[in-house]
Amino acid sequence: MPHSIFTPPNLTTFTGLDQLGLTAIGQRLTTVKAEILCKVTNPAPWCRTCGEAGVPRDTVTRRLAHAPFGWRPTTLIIRHRRYRCATCQKVWREDLTGVAVPRQKISYTGIHWALTGLVTQYLSVSRIAEGLGVTWNTANDAVLAEGQRLLIDDPARFEGVTVLGVDEHVWRHTKTGDKYVTVIVDLTPVKNGTGPSRLLDMIPGRSKAVFKTWLAERDEAWKQRIEVVAMDGFTGFKTAAVEELPQAVEVMDPFHVIKLASEAMDQTRQRIQREEHGRRGRKEDPLYQCRRTLTKGLAFATEKQKARLDDLFKNRKYESVQIVWSVYQRMVDAYRQEKPAVGRWALDQLIEEIGTSVPKGLPELKKLGGTLRRRKSDVLAYFDHVGSSNGPAEAINGRLEHLRGIALGFRNLAHYIVRSLLETGGFRPRLHPES
Repeated sequence: MPHSIFTPPNLTTFTGLDQLGLTAIGQRLTTVKAEILCKVTNPAPWCRTCGEAGVPRDTVTRRLAHAPFGWRPTTLIIRHRRYRCATCQKVWREDLTGVAVPRQKISYTGIHWALTGLVTQYLSVSRIAEGLGVTWNTANDAVLAEGQRLLIDDPARFEGVTVLGVDEHVWRHTKTGDKYVTVIVDLTPVKNGTGPSRLLDMIPGRSKAVFKTWLAERDEAWKQRIEVVAMDGFTGFKTAAVEELPQAVEVMDPFHVIKLASEAMDQTRQRIQREEHGRRGRKEDPLYQCRRTLTKGLAFATEKQKARLDDLFKNRKYESVQIVWSVYQRMVDAYRQEKPAVGRWALDQLIEEIGTSVPKGLPELKKLGGTLRRRKSDVLAYFDHVGSSNGPAEAINGRLEHLRGIALGFRNLAHYIVRSLLETGGFRPRLHPES
């Protein structure tokens, strides 16, 4: 490697102080921290009132947390002068607005390091505070404010959205207080095959009014670009989308359709167990032993699992479970068809069958058939817009569960929303262009 590509070692350049308008003039290193003594590179001793040259009066020291090096907290000790104007007697300090926010305890470089760690490396605020050598509250307030200003408040992040996903999310697992929020997800990258989904917004509550209000706050040009809205079976989201996005197609995604069938099968199994034993299932009950096998697609079941199902359905007492199970399997097969047209036809036939003629004694299947018949157009719309599934929204819910684990839970909903947006809002490429 040629030596010409190297430059003489320079602490100012290495620590990024030149970008802040500072020059390093000293250092003190210990095993637990690092301190860099620095001064303003280009002082401006001119009076801001009359423009006359000021007379140096004294020196003031300001301490700022900086980006750590080797995970050792680094502190900038900045010596900046105070001047007095001989003409108007005004006193001022050298300008440090390019170094840090006024009254902030962390430099711009330190805040950028913290925000990058939070978004791209999924660091906890506790780890960031430890790296900066500041308190948790100081680190949390600074990084969330910068994330809000730089990333979340950027109106450009709503550009290019054509496919929306909406779902509910439980954020607070306590007996008191609001538990639910409505999650709005951009599914456009998934539909186009250009990348993963990203969280657009999170709104307290779950109702038609919540989603409708959010849509009403968007400008008309943005709403006109929305082509598809993927959702679960909650009619409130459907009604809000119809009223605010009349040109969009509502799609009830496969995840929630299959979930409805799976719940109907579980409820049928539980009812049969109560009728047979007068109680819920126990581990020695055949139906309870097969509860997991029943929900598995038959094409992926092992020979042992198939044999277990054959033995189970030989018992006439479980005929109701077998009927609902067969409906569940037909629904799964319809979604797994290679040709969307074939899948649409198969599911259409199934919905007509269970929506009109259900054997007596199957209230769970009758309820499922009624739901699918009412939402038939939304269910079948998936096959015309393959890829418009709310599954990625469920994946984001999983990442939010992981976030709560990192933070050991949240008590402040405002902080949770900002952290969720920074975690799953698709900002990683902006802070880490090579990712």
